[in-house]
Amino acid sequence: MHTLKQQWFGNIRADILAGIVVGLALIPEALAFAFIVGVDPRVALYASFAIAVITSFVGGRPGLISAATGAMALVLVNLMADHGLQYLLAATVLTGIIQLILGGVGVANLMRFIPNSVMLGFVNALGIMIFITQLPYLRGQDAMTFIFAIATLILVYAVPRFFTAIPAPLIAIVVMTGIALMSGVTLQTIGDLGKMPNSLPTFFIPDIPFNLETLKIIFPYSLALSIVGLLESLLTSQVLDDMTDTESDKNREARGQGIANFFTGFFGGMAGCALIGQSMINIKSGGRGRLSTFTAGVFLMFLIIVLGDVVVKIPMPVLAGVMIMVAATTFNWGSFKFLKQAPKTESLVMLITVAIILYTHNLAIGVVVGVILSSLFFVSKISRVTVTPQSNIYKIKGPLFFASTTKFIHSFRDVKEKEVIIDFEDSQLWDESAVGAIVKVKQKLEEEGVTVTIRGLNSSSEQLYAKLQ
Repeated sequence: MHTLKQQWFGNIRADILAGIVVGLALIPEALAFAFIVGVDPRVALYASFAIAVITSFVGGRPGLISAATGAMALVLVNLMADHGLQYLLAATVLTGIIQLILGGVGVANLMRFIPNSVMLGFVNALGIMIFITQLPYLRGQDAMTFIFAIATLILVYAVPRFFTAIPAPLIAIVVMTGIALMSGVTLQTIGDLGKMPNSLPTFFIPDIPFNLETLKIIFPYSLALSIVGLLESLLTSQVLDDMTDTESDKNREARGQGIANFFTGFFGGMAGCALIGQSMINIKSGGRGRLSTFTAGVFLMFLIIVLGDVVVKIPMPVLAGVMIMVAATTFNWGSFKFLKQAPKTESLVMLITVAIILYTHNLAIGVVVGVILSSLFFVSKISRVTVTPQSNIYKIKGPLFFASTTKFIHSFRDVKEKEVIIDFEDSQLWDESAVGAIVKVKQKLEEEGVTVTIRGLNSSSEQLYAKLQ
Protein backbone atom coordinates (compact mmCIF):
# COMPACT_ATOMS: atom_id res chain seq x y z
CA MET A 1 0.00 0.00 0.00
CA HIS A 2 2.85 2.37 0.85
CA THR A 3 4.55 1.64 -2.49
CA LEU A 4 1.29 2.24 -4.39
CA LYS A 5 0.75 5.54 -2.60
CA GLN A 6 4.32 6.57 -3.35
CA GLN A 7 3.93 5.69 -7.04
CA TRP A 8 0.80 7.85 -7.32
CA PHE A 9 1.21 10.69 -4.84
CA GLY A 10 4.90 10.80 -3.94
CA ASN A 11 5.74 13.42 -6.59
CA ILE A 12 2.42 15.18 -7.30
CA ARG A 13 3.52 18.60 -8.57
CA ALA A 14 6.34 17.37 -10.80
CA ASP A 15 4.26 14.47 -12.12
CA ILE A 16 1.36 16.74 -13.13
CA LEU A 17 3.63 19.27 -14.84
CA ALA A 18 5.55 16.54 -16.63
CA GLY A 19 2.29 14.90 -17.69
CA ILE A 20 1.06 18.17 -19.22
CA VAL A 21 4.26 18.51 -21.25
CA VAL A 22 3.98 14.90 -22.43
CA GLY A 23 0.30 15.38 -23.30
CA LEU A 24 1.30 18.22 -25.59
CA ALA A 25 4.07 16.14 -27.12
CA LEU A 26 1.75 13.19 -27.81
CA ILE A 27 -0.54 15.05 -30.21
CA PRO A 28 1.70 15.57 -33.25
CA GLU A 29 3.16 12.09 -33.21
CA ALA A 30 -0.19 10.38 -32.60
CA LEU A 31 -1.63 12.24 -35.58
CA ALA A 32 1.36 11.42 -37.75
CA PHE A 33 1.17 7.73 -36.81
CA ALA A 34 -2.50 7.76 -37.84
CA PHE A 35 -1.44 8.96 -41.27
CA ILE A 36 1.14 6.19 -41.52
CA VAL A 37 -1.62 3.61 -41.05
CA GLY A 38 -4.12 5.53 -43.16
CA VAL A 39 -6.81 5.86 -40.49
CA ASP A 40 -8.89 8.72 -39.15
CA PRO A 41 -6.82 10.75 -36.65
CA ARG A 42 -9.22 9.89 -33.84
CA VAL A 43 -8.11 6.22 -34.02
CA ALA A 44 -4.58 7.15 -32.92
CA LEU A 45 -5.73 9.86 -30.51
CA TYR A 46 -8.22 7.56 -28.77
CA ALA A 47 -5.49 4.92 -28.60
CA SER A 48 -3.00 7.31 -27.04
CA PHE A 49 -5.58 8.44 -24.48
CA ALA A 50 -6.78 4.96 -23.56
CA ILE A 51 -3.38 3.26 -23.48
CA ALA A 52 -1.77 6.01 -21.40
CA VAL A 53 -4.59 6.05 -18.84
CA ILE A 54 -4.89 2.26 -18.56
CA THR A 55 -1.15 1.59 -18.29
CA SER A 56 -0.89 4.23 -15.57
CA PHE A 57 -2.91 1.81 -13.40
CA VAL A 58 -1.77 -1.64 -14.56
CA GLY A 59 1.72 -1.11 -16.02
CA GLY A 60 4.89 -2.29 -14.33
CA ARG A 61 7.06 0.82 -14.86
CA PRO A 62 5.85 4.08 -13.20
CA GLY A 63 6.54 7.06 -15.46
CA LEU A 64 6.55 5.00 -18.66
CA ILE A 65 4.51 6.65 -21.44
CA SER A 66 2.58 4.31 -23.74
CA ALA A 67 0.46 5.40 -26.70
CA ALA A 68 0.09 4.92 -30.46
CA THR A 69 3.58 4.42 -31.90
CA GLY A 70 5.37 4.31 -35.22
CA ALA A 71 6.52 0.73 -34.75
CA MET A 72 2.96 -0.52 -34.24
CA ALA A 73 1.62 1.73 -37.00
CA LEU A 74 4.00 0.21 -39.53
CA VAL A 75 2.73 -3.29 -38.75
CA LEU A 76 -0.88 -2.14 -39.24
CA VAL A 77 -0.44 -0.45 -42.64
CA ASN A 78 -1.20 -3.49 -44.81
CA LEU A 79 -4.03 -4.73 -42.59
CA MET A 80 -5.78 -1.37 -42.84
CA ALA A 81 -5.23 -1.14 -46.59
CA ASP A 82 -6.46 -4.68 -47.30
CA HIS A 83 -9.28 -5.15 -44.77
CA GLY A 84 -10.23 -1.83 -43.19
CA LEU A 85 -10.71 -0.31 -39.76
CA GLN A 86 -12.92 -2.96 -38.15
CA TYR A 87 -10.29 -5.64 -38.70
CA LEU A 88 -7.64 -3.27 -37.35
CA LEU A 89 -9.63 -2.86 -34.13
CA ALA A 90 -10.17 -6.62 -33.86
CA ALA A 91 -6.42 -7.17 -34.33
CA THR A 92 -5.80 -4.69 -31.50
CA VAL A 93 -8.06 -6.68 -29.16
CA LEU A 94 -6.32 -9.94 -30.10
CA THR A 95 -2.95 -8.27 -29.60
CA GLY A 96 -3.96 -7.52 -26.03
CA ILE A 97 -4.94 -11.14 -25.42
CA ILE A 98 -1.63 -12.44 -26.80
CA GLN A 99 0.36 -9.96 -24.71
CA LEU A 100 -1.54 -10.96 -21.58
CA ILE A 101 -0.64 -14.59 -22.22
CA LEU A 102 3.00 -13.77 -22.93
CA GLY A 103 3.20 -11.64 -19.80
CA GLY A 104 1.66 -14.45 -17.78
CA VAL A 105 4.30 -16.95 -18.88
CA GLY A 106 7.17 -14.55 -18.12
CA VAL A 107 8.15 -13.41 -21.61
CA ALA A 108 10.11 -10.49 -20.15
CA ASN A 109 12.71 -12.98 -18.95
CA LEU A 110 13.59 -13.67 -22.60
CA MET A 111 14.62 -10.09 -23.30
CA ARG A 112 18.17 -10.80 -22.18
CA PHE A 113 18.62 -13.12 -25.17
CA ILE A 114 18.23 -10.34 -27.75
CA PRO A 115 21.74 -9.25 -28.80
CA ASN A 116 22.75 -5.63 -29.19
CA SER A 117 23.36 -6.09 -32.92
CA VAL A 118 19.72 -7.13 -33.42
CA MET A 119 18.48 -4.17 -31.38
CA LEU A 120 20.56 -1.78 -33.48
CA GLY A 121 19.08 -3.30 -36.62
CA PHE A 122 15.57 -3.00 -35.18
CA VAL A 123 15.96 0.66 -34.26
CA ASN A 124 17.64 1.62 -37.53
CA ALA A 125 15.04 -0.15 -39.66
CA LEU A 126 12.30 1.59 -37.69
CA GLY A 127 13.88 4.98 -38.41
CA ILE A 128 14.25 4.23 -42.12
CA MET A 129 10.67 2.98 -42.43
CA ILE A 130 9.23 6.02 -40.68
CA PHE A 131 11.13 8.22 -43.15
CA ILE A 132 9.91 6.23 -46.16
CA THR A 133 6.27 6.50 -45.04
CA GLN A 134 6.52 10.30 -45.17
CA LEU A 135 7.60 10.45 -48.81
CA PRO A 136 4.05 10.19 -50.26
CA TYR A 137 3.17 13.46 -48.50
CA LEU A 138 6.10 15.17 -50.24
CA ARG A 139 6.40 13.41 -53.59
CA GLY A 140 4.81 15.22 -56.53
CA GLN A 141 3.78 18.25 -54.47
CA ASP A 142 4.51 21.90 -55.24
CA ALA A 143 7.45 23.90 -53.90
CA MET A 144 5.46 25.29 -50.96
CA THR A 145 5.02 21.78 -49.57
CA PHE A 146 8.79 21.30 -49.40
CA ILE A 147 9.32 24.78 -47.97
CA PHE A 148 6.95 24.07 -45.07
CA ALA A 149 8.47 20.63 -44.43
CA ILE A 150 12.02 22.02 -44.40
CA ALA A 151 11.04 25.02 -42.26
CA THR A 152 9.43 22.62 -39.77
CA LEU A 153 12.63 20.60 -39.57
CA ILE A 154 14.69 23.74 -38.98
CA LEU A 155 12.40 24.83 -36.15
CA VAL A 156 12.38 21.39 -34.55
CA TYR A 157 16.17 21.34 -34.36
CA ALA A 158 16.70 25.04 -33.60
CA VAL A 159 14.13 25.65 -30.84
CA PRO A 160 15.73 23.37 -28.18
CA ARG A 161 18.89 25.49 -28.34
CA PHE A 162 16.97 28.43 -26.88
CA PHE A 163 13.80 27.04 -25.28
CA THR A 164 13.06 23.65 -23.72
CA ALA A 165 9.95 24.16 -21.58
CA ILE A 166 7.64 23.05 -24.40
CA PRO A 167 8.52 20.23 -26.84
CA ALA A 168 10.03 21.58 -30.06
CA PRO A 169 7.73 19.54 -32.37
CA LEU A 170 4.68 21.16 -30.79
CA ILE A 171 6.18 24.64 -31.15
CA ALA A 172 7.04 23.91 -34.79
CA ILE A 173 3.51 22.72 -35.53
CA VAL A 174 1.91 25.76 -33.88
CA VAL A 175 4.23 28.25 -35.62
CA MET A 176 4.04 26.68 -39.08
CA THR A 177 0.27 26.19 -38.86
CA GLY A 178 -0.08 29.86 -37.91
CA ILE A 179 2.05 30.91 -40.87
CA ALA A 180 -0.02 28.74 -43.22
CA LEU A 181 -3.30 30.22 -41.95
CA MET A 182 -2.09 33.83 -42.09
CA SER A 183 -0.49 33.48 -45.53
CA GLY A 184 -3.49 31.73 -47.04
CA VAL A 185 -1.28 29.17 -48.77
CA THR A 186 -3.06 26.02 -49.95
CA LEU A 187 -1.72 22.85 -48.35
CA GLN A 188 -3.15 19.46 -47.52
CA THR A 189 -4.30 19.48 -43.89
CA ILE A 190 -5.37 17.00 -41.24
CA GLY A 191 -8.95 18.06 -41.88
CA ASP A 192 -8.66 16.67 -45.41
CA LEU A 193 -8.08 13.22 -43.98
CA GLY A 194 -10.76 13.06 -41.28
CA LYS A 195 -12.58 14.84 -38.50
CA MET A 196 -11.19 15.30 -35.02
CA PRO A 197 -13.21 13.70 -32.21
CA ASN A 198 -15.34 16.05 -30.14
CA SER A 199 -16.26 13.54 -27.45
CA LEU A 200 -14.77 10.78 -25.35
CA PRO A 201 -14.45 7.36 -27.00
CA THR A 202 -17.34 4.96 -26.46
CA PHE A 203 -17.35 1.19 -26.07
CA PHE A 204 -18.31 -0.92 -29.08
CA ILE A 205 -17.52 -4.34 -30.50
CA PRO A 206 -15.69 -4.40 -33.87
CA ASP A 207 -18.08 -5.22 -36.72
CA ILE A 208 -16.45 -8.34 -38.14
CA PRO A 209 -17.47 -11.96 -38.73
CA PHE A 210 -16.46 -14.04 -35.71
CA ASN A 211 -15.11 -17.05 -37.57
CA LEU A 212 -11.88 -18.88 -38.40
CA GLU A 213 -11.36 -16.89 -41.59
CA THR A 214 -11.25 -13.64 -39.62
CA LEU A 215 -8.79 -15.18 -37.17
CA LYS A 216 -6.55 -16.22 -40.07
CA ILE A 217 -6.54 -12.62 -41.29
CA ILE A 218 -5.82 -10.84 -38.02
CA PHE A 219 -3.67 -13.37 -36.12
CA PRO A 220 -0.39 -12.80 -38.06
CA TYR A 221 -0.74 -9.05 -37.53
CA SER A 222 -1.65 -9.45 -33.86
CA LEU A 223 1.30 -11.74 -33.23
CA ALA A 224 3.66 -9.26 -34.89
CA LEU A 225 2.10 -6.38 -32.94
CA SER A 226 2.50 -8.31 -29.69
CA ILE A 227 6.18 -9.01 -30.26
CA VAL A 228 7.02 -5.51 -31.50
CA GLY A 229 4.98 -3.85 -28.74
CA LEU A 230 6.52 -5.88 -25.94
CA LEU A 231 9.98 -5.49 -27.41
CA GLU A 232 9.73 -1.69 -27.46
CA SER A 233 7.95 -1.48 -24.11
CA LEU A 234 10.35 -3.72 -22.22
CA LEU A 235 13.40 -2.06 -23.73
CA THR A 236 12.05 1.37 -22.84
CA SER A 237 11.34 0.15 -19.31
CA GLN A 238 14.96 -0.92 -19.00
CA VAL A 239 16.16 2.49 -20.23
CA LEU A 240 14.04 4.23 -17.57
CA ASP A 241 15.28 1.79 -14.93
CA ASP A 242 18.84 2.79 -15.76
CA MET A 243 18.02 6.51 -15.82
CA THR A 244 16.26 6.51 -12.45
CA ASP A 245 18.34 3.78 -10.78
CA THR A 246 15.18 1.81 -9.99
CA GLU A 247 13.78 -1.62 -10.82
CA SER A 248 10.50 -2.26 -12.62
CA ASP A 249 8.31 -5.33 -12.92
CA LYS A 250 8.67 -6.10 -16.61
CA ASN A 251 6.33 -9.08 -16.68
CA ARG A 252 3.68 -6.86 -15.10
CA GLU A 253 4.46 -4.29 -17.79
CA ALA A 254 3.89 -6.94 -20.45
CA ARG A 255 0.52 -7.82 -18.93
CA GLY A 256 -0.32 -4.13 -18.56
CA GLN A 257 0.36 -3.54 -22.24
CA GLY A 258 -1.96 -6.44 -23.02
CA ILE A 259 -4.78 -5.09 -20.86
CA ALA A 260 -4.38 -1.63 -22.43
CA ASN A 261 -4.48 -2.90 -26.01
CA PHE A 262 -7.39 -5.23 -25.28
CA PHE A 263 -9.64 -2.42 -24.05
CA THR A 264 -8.32 0.12 -26.56
CA GLY A 265 -9.62 -2.00 -29.44
CA PHE A 266 -13.12 -1.81 -27.97
CA PHE A 267 -12.88 1.98 -27.71
CA GLY A 268 -11.92 2.60 -31.33
CA GLY A 269 -8.15 2.84 -30.89
CA MET A 270 -5.22 1.21 -32.68
CA ALA A 271 -2.63 -0.93 -30.93
CA GLY A 272 0.17 0.88 -29.14
CA CYS A 273 3.13 0.41 -26.84
CA ALA A 274 5.74 2.40 -24.93
CA LEU A 275 7.12 5.55 -26.56
CA ILE A 276 10.78 5.99 -25.75
CA GLY A 277 10.82 9.65 -26.82
CA GLN A 278 7.86 10.72 -24.70
CA SER A 279 9.02 8.54 -21.82
CA MET A 280 12.37 10.33 -21.87
CA ILE A 281 10.58 13.70 -21.97
CA ASN A 282 8.54 12.64 -18.94
CA ILE A 283 11.58 11.60 -16.90
CA LYS A 284 13.60 14.66 -17.88
CA SER A 285 10.62 16.89 -16.99
CA GLY A 286 10.56 15.44 -13.49
CA GLY A 287 7.90 12.76 -13.95
CA ARG A 288 8.51 9.65 -11.88
CA GLY A 289 5.15 8.25 -10.83
CA ARG A 290 1.99 6.79 -12.32
CA LEU A 291 0.30 10.18 -11.96
CA SER A 292 2.49 11.60 -14.75
CA THR A 293 1.32 8.93 -17.22
CA PHE A 294 -2.31 9.38 -16.17
CA THR A 295 -2.06 13.18 -16.53
CA ALA A 296 -0.55 12.84 -20.01
CA GLY A 297 -3.49 10.75 -21.25
CA VAL A 298 -6.19 12.92 -19.68
CA PHE A 299 -4.62 16.19 -20.83
CA LEU A 300 -4.28 14.80 -24.36
CA MET A 301 -8.02 14.17 -24.53
CA PHE A 302 -8.74 17.63 -23.10
CA LEU A 303 -6.67 19.21 -25.85
CA ILE A 304 -8.28 17.39 -28.76
CA ILE A 305 -11.84 17.90 -27.52
CA VAL A 306 -11.46 21.57 -26.62
CA LEU A 307 -9.03 22.56 -29.40
CA GLY A 308 -10.10 20.07 -32.06
CA ASP A 309 -11.22 22.79 -34.51
CA VAL A 310 -7.70 24.20 -34.50
CA VAL A 311 -5.92 20.86 -34.80
CA VAL A 312 -7.71 19.99 -38.10
CA LYS A 313 -6.00 22.98 -39.74
CA ILE A 314 -2.49 21.60 -39.23
CA PRO A 315 -0.78 21.20 -42.66
CA MET A 316 0.38 17.73 -43.66
CA PRO A 317 3.87 18.90 -44.77
CA VAL A 318 4.39 20.15 -41.23
CA LEU A 319 3.57 16.73 -39.78
CA ALA A 320 5.81 15.12 -42.39
CA GLY A 321 8.63 17.37 -41.21
CA VAL A 322 8.05 16.32 -37.61
CA MET A 323 8.07 12.65 -38.55
CA ILE A 324 11.29 13.02 -40.54
CA MET A 325 12.81 14.40 -37.34
CA VAL A 326 11.44 11.40 -35.43
CA ALA A 327 12.98 9.10 -38.05
CA ALA A 328 16.35 10.86 -37.81
CA THR A 329 16.43 10.71 -34.02
CA THR A 330 15.24 7.10 -33.99
CA PHE A 331 18.07 5.99 -36.27
CA ASN A 332 21.20 5.15 -34.29
CA TRP A 333 23.94 7.09 -36.07
CA GLY A 334 26.55 5.41 -33.92
CA SER A 335 25.87 2.27 -35.96
CA PHE A 336 28.41 3.38 -38.56
CA LYS A 337 31.09 3.28 -35.87
CA PHE A 338 29.69 -0.07 -34.72
CA LEU A 339 30.11 -1.47 -38.25
CA LYS A 340 33.80 -0.56 -38.22
CA GLN A 341 34.63 -1.78 -34.72
CA ALA A 342 32.35 -4.76 -34.08
CA PRO A 343 33.15 -8.32 -35.18
CA LYS A 344 32.07 -9.00 -38.77
CA THR A 345 29.40 -11.46 -37.66
CA GLU A 346 27.70 -8.86 -35.43
CA SER A 347 27.84 -6.23 -38.17
CA LEU A 348 26.32 -8.75 -40.57
CA VAL A 349 23.51 -9.55 -38.11
CA MET A 350 22.65 -5.86 -37.81
CA LEU A 351 22.63 -5.32 -41.58
CA ILE A 352 20.56 -8.44 -42.26
CA THR A 353 18.06 -7.46 -39.55
CA VAL A 354 17.63 -4.07 -41.24
CA ALA A 355 17.34 -5.65 -44.69
CA ILE A 356 14.74 -8.23 -43.60
CA ILE A 357 12.60 -5.58 -41.90
CA LEU A 358 12.74 -3.25 -44.90
CA TYR A 359 11.93 -6.09 -47.30
CA THR A 360 9.05 -7.59 -45.31
CA HIS A 361 7.84 -4.35 -43.67
CA ASN A 362 7.52 -6.49 -40.55
CA LEU A 363 9.64 -5.53 -37.55
CA ALA A 364 8.93 -8.77 -35.69
CA ILE A 365 10.15 -10.99 -38.54
CA GLY A 366 13.36 -8.99 -38.72
CA VAL A 367 14.01 -9.38 -35.00
CA VAL A 368 13.30 -13.12 -35.05
CA VAL A 369 15.60 -13.67 -38.04
CA GLY A 370 18.27 -11.53 -36.40
CA VAL A 371 18.12 -13.50 -33.15
CA ILE A 372 18.28 -16.84 -35.00
CA LEU A 373 21.21 -15.69 -37.13
CA SER A 374 23.04 -14.32 -34.10
CA SER A 375 22.46 -17.60 -32.28
CA LEU A 376 23.90 -19.58 -35.19
CA PHE A 377 27.01 -17.40 -35.27
CA PHE A 378 27.37 -17.82 -31.51
CA VAL A 379 27.05 -21.59 -31.71
CA SER A 380 29.59 -21.66 -34.53
CA LYS A 381 32.00 -19.57 -32.47
CA ILE A 382 31.85 -21.65 -29.31
CA SER A 383 31.83 -25.02 -31.07
CA ARG A 384 35.55 -24.85 -31.83
CA VAL A 385 36.66 -27.77 -29.70
CA THR A 386 40.31 -28.84 -29.97
CA VAL A 387 41.78 -32.27 -29.28
CA THR A 388 45.54 -32.17 -28.60
CA PRO A 389 47.43 -35.51 -28.38
CA GLN A 390 50.29 -35.53 -25.85
CA SER A 391 51.77 -39.01 -25.96
CA ASN A 392 48.78 -41.18 -24.99
CA ILE A 393 46.88 -38.30 -23.36
CA TYR A 394 44.30 -36.47 -25.50
CA LYS A 395 43.55 -33.07 -23.97
CA ILE A 396 40.13 -31.65 -24.87
CA LYS A 397 39.69 -27.88 -24.89
CA GLY A 398 36.38 -26.11 -25.43
CA PRO A 399 32.73 -27.03 -24.77
CA LEU A 400 31.51 -30.35 -26.09
CA PHE A 401 27.92 -30.28 -27.36
CA PHE A 402 25.89 -31.09 -30.48
CA ALA A 403 27.75 -28.57 -32.69
CA SER A 404 31.26 -29.72 -31.72
CA THR A 405 30.87 -33.50 -31.46
CA THR A 406 31.71 -34.21 -35.12
CA LYS A 407 35.20 -32.73 -34.83
CA PHE A 408 35.69 -34.50 -31.48
CA ILE A 409 34.85 -37.90 -32.98
CA HIS A 410 37.03 -37.36 -36.07
CA SER A 411 40.02 -36.59 -33.84
CA PHE A 412 40.15 -40.25 -32.75
CA ARG A 413 40.14 -41.88 -36.21
CA ASP A 414 43.85 -42.83 -36.27
CA VAL A 415 44.76 -43.77 -32.70
CA LYS A 416 47.96 -45.84 -32.55
CA GLU A 417 48.37 -46.18 -28.75
CA LYS A 418 47.08 -49.21 -26.85
CA GLU A 419 46.13 -47.14 -23.83
CA VAL A 420 44.45 -43.74 -24.16
CA ILE A 421 43.52 -41.11 -21.58
CA ILE A 422 40.93 -38.52 -22.66
CA ASP A 423 41.38 -35.45 -20.45
CA PHE A 424 38.38 -33.09 -20.05
CA GLU A 425 39.98 -30.73 -17.53
CA ASP A 426 39.61 -27.78 -19.97
CA SER A 427 36.25 -28.85 -21.34
CA GLN A 428 32.60 -29.04 -20.34
CA LEU A 429 29.86 -31.46 -21.38
CA TRP A 430 26.73 -29.52 -22.29
CA ASP A 431 24.19 -32.00 -23.59
CA GLU A 432 23.29 -35.58 -24.46
CA SER A 433 25.12 -35.29 -27.79
CA ALA A 434 28.38 -34.76 -25.91
CA VAL A 435 27.88 -37.89 -23.82
CA GLY A 436 26.88 -39.83 -26.94
CA ALA A 437 30.06 -38.74 -28.71
CA ILE A 438 32.25 -39.88 -25.81
CA VAL A 439 30.48 -43.24 -25.66
CA LYS A 440 30.87 -43.66 -29.43
CA VAL A 441 34.61 -42.90 -29.34
CA LYS A 442 35.13 -45.14 -26.29
CA GLN A 443 33.29 -48.08 -27.87
CA LYS A 444 35.14 -47.70 -31.17
CA LEU A 445 38.56 -47.63 -29.51
CA GLU A 446 37.76 -50.55 -27.20
CA GLU A 447 36.65 -52.61 -30.21
CA GLU A 448 40.12 -51.93 -31.65
CA GLY A 449 41.74 -53.20 -28.43
CA VAL A 450 42.50 -49.80 -26.94
CA THR A 451 42.04 -49.19 -23.21
CA VAL A 452 40.23 -45.87 -22.68
CA THR A 453 40.24 -43.79 -19.50
CA ILE A 454 38.04 -40.70 -19.07
CA ARG A 455 39.33 -38.12 -16.60
CA GLY A 456 39.08 -34.44 -15.68
CA LEU A 457 35.29 -34.12 -15.83
CA ASN A 458 33.97 -31.41 -13.54
CA SER A 459 31.07 -32.21 -11.22
CA SER A 460 28.24 -31.17 -13.56
CA SER A 461 29.81 -32.93 -16.55
CA GLU A 462 30.43 -36.06 -14.47
CA GLN A 463 26.79 -36.11 -13.34
CA LEU A 464 25.59 -35.73 -16.92
CA TYR A 465 27.95 -38.46 -18.13
CA ALA A 466 26.95 -40.86 -15.38
CA LYS A 467 23.28 -40.22 -16.04
CA LEU A 468 23.28 -40.62 -19.83
CA GLN A 469 26.05 -43.08 -20.73
